[in-house]
Amino acid sequence: MPTTTAQVTPVTDVTSAATHCPYCALQCAMVLDPADPGTTGPVSVQPRQFPTNAGGLCQKGWTSGELLHTPDRITAPLLRGPDGQLHPASWDEALDAIVVRLAQLQAESGPETVAVFGGGGLTNEKAYTLGKFARTVLRTPNIDYNGRFCMSSAAAATNRALGLDRGLPFPLTDLAGADAVMLLGSNLAETMPPSVQHLAPVRSRGGLVVMDPRRSRTAALTENGQGAHLQPVPGTDLAVLLALTHIVIAENLVDSVYLDERTSGFEAVRRSVAAWWPERAETVCGVPAAQLRRVARLLAAASPAGGGRGAYLLTGRGVEQSSQGTATVTATINLALVLGLPGRIGSGYGAITGQGNGQGGREHGQKADQLPGYRSITDPAARAHVAAVWGVAPETIPGPGRPAVELLSSLGRPATADRPAGPRALFVHGANVLVSAPNAGRVADALDRLDLLVVCDFVPSETASRADVVLPVTQWAEEEGTMTSLEGRVIRRRQALPAPGQARSELWILAELGRRLGAQVEFAVEPSDVFDELARASAGGVADYAGLSHARLDDDEAASGPGFYWPVPAADHLGTPRPFQDRFATPDGRARMVAVNHHAPADDVRPGAPIYLVTGRVLQHYQSGAQTRRVADLNRVVPEPVVELHPLLASRLGIEDGEEVRLRSARGEAVARARWSDEIRPDTVFMPFHFAGTGSVNLLTSDATDPISGMPEFKVCAVDLSPATDGGQP
Repeated sequence: MPTTTAQVTPVTDVTSAATHCPYCALQCAMVLDPADPGTTGPVSVQPRQFPTNAGGLCQKGWTSGELLHTPDRITAPLLRGPDGQLHPASWDEALDAIVVRLAQLQAESGPETVAVFGGGGLTNEKAYTLGKFARTVLRTPNIDYNGRFCMSSAAAATNRALGLDRGLPFPLTDLAGADAVMLLGSNLAETMPPSVQHLAPVRSRGGLVVMDPRRSRTAALTENGQGAHLQPVPGTDLAVLLALTHIVIAENLVDSVYLDERTSGFEAVRRSVAAWWPERAETVCGVPAAQLRRVARLLAAASPAGGGRGAYLLTGRGVEQSSQGTATVTATINLALVLGLPGRIGSGYGAITGQGNGQGGREHGQKADQLPGYRSITDPAARAHVAAVWGVAPETIPGPGRPAVELLSSLGRPATADRPAGPRALFVHGANVLVSAPNAGRVADALDRLDLLVVCDFVPSETASRADVVLPVTQWAEEEGTMTSLEGRVIRRRQALPAPGQARSELWILAELGRRLGAQVEFAVEPSDVFDELARASAGGVADYAGLSHARLDDDEAASGPGFYWPVPAADHLGTPRPFQDRFATPDGRARMVAVNHHAPADDVRPGAPIYLVTGRVLQHYQSGAQTRRVADLNRVVPEPVVELHPLLASRLGIEDGEEVRLRSARGEAVARARWSDEIRPDTVFMPFHFAGTGSVNLLTSDATDPISGMPEFKVCAVDLSPATDGGQP
């Protein structure tokens, strides 16, 4: 894929800037300065004090400046020519080509023939503008984003139970004061290393509980009396939670006063967990009944009703990326409620947001069913409010679109008697769906069916390499904007250097496309102006940013203020770090308990596929790896995918440590190098999801989805495993 090679920006063009890391939702604070002699990249990166990272950075943060001068940086628009290759073009040529083709496709097939796929790494300003562009210029309902793969199950469950979805409805620093913290499907020691320091006091009290089929780096933190590690059969997390709730109720460890005053639905939950006594649960999940009892009692003793300092239950993708992900998070919230945790200082439930702006990205219009301010797109009052800000009639705003998995599988699909035609054009912003989506082979086929694929990116990702038009965009250190961290804290991203070549912000790109497509609405291109409009659009919504502006955020930070947690409904409002103190955000102010039950994974083990496959991250890489695989210091440590398997399983299959192996599922096959490890269950293999090509684990993963959230079942499927040299024959 051709690019114009980016030159290292001269030091004289770099401005010192206090900003935040470009990667995960911890959003560690850092300072960018002109590069010192011998520094790799145009900037020098130093950590700065901030509550979430407390002056620390992980390897990805320390090396983040290197990506700013990656040799294959895209610095000019690219158009696919008659020879089938991508060639540099001017902005006029690229934008005109898009506009002409869009006009043809929409004239033939209507507005819904265009789809938009966004990303959880976009700033709030860009996420807001992308949603506005899709609904007012393209006039399509077909917009969703990769946060559907990240936070959708937690969002669905917390909205239903608590009335509000904010990843952590408390500051991260609150964890340190608790007697117990239970992490369900989260490997913080590798995904967010600086956050682990907040768990140190909990570990010293023996209160860290980790649920993971692997003895991950986070699970290892429970050793030597510092907590407990539950190692369930993949896909049975919900059975563990039902058993823990059963024990709390059976042993009369519930907070009865709290349940009476602050919840509804307890009786239905009590009846539903009656069948999940620990010995029965052990036969399903593999966790010993004695350990289940020990953990239930530990959590109860830590709770306020038990006389403890407090307890937190936190979910991550390991339990949420499931066809019963919403039910699993619901069961976690039910357990937290019977213990009387949510809405109390020092206790609670939260979901650990993964992507850098996974929280803000879903609040302001990228999701298929939401408008800015976390408003429902089907609510007439919400539609009227947002329409007034945009200057359009409410009825012109399209209704709900397709969630991500359904949207991607529908691309280019012809109409049949029982289903409409799928979109023929797709815009991709801040995502690499060819690597990050489940059942990636099916996604590749869908992309090939498109008449037009437009990708905005700064590196030639695997998805960009398939595009008809590639538009070069700015990176994190080259732009102004805001992000919203895993705590719901709105923070500032600041520009330190100019973008190379012809790279432009998506704000400019979408405004230009809107103008050329005859938009009747205005699109601001200055990030502070976009934020002001976003604030007006969110006013009165669940995620209310009305009292914020770039200037207020800057002034607060200059005064070493605590920052602002949404909702912030007015300019004199100090933010809402703990939103459930007085009431939950439900109509009656009570948390809703909902009875749920366990079922097996959609793709369970069976003859021909007798091994569980689980996926996850490694410390050195991030998401699809499109960024971190280009950082030499990171790629040197983990240059390729591995298949982690127990020596007992390896011996049974005749697989040597370091040997190439072939994994096959009902959807495809992948090849990677075996790595023996006694830190994983003997019935399970693990593979990271950061790699492309034949080492892409998402060629194997299931695209079965949760019926409520649309979350795909990334975290468990059935595979066969054999030495690669035998051709994959059983």
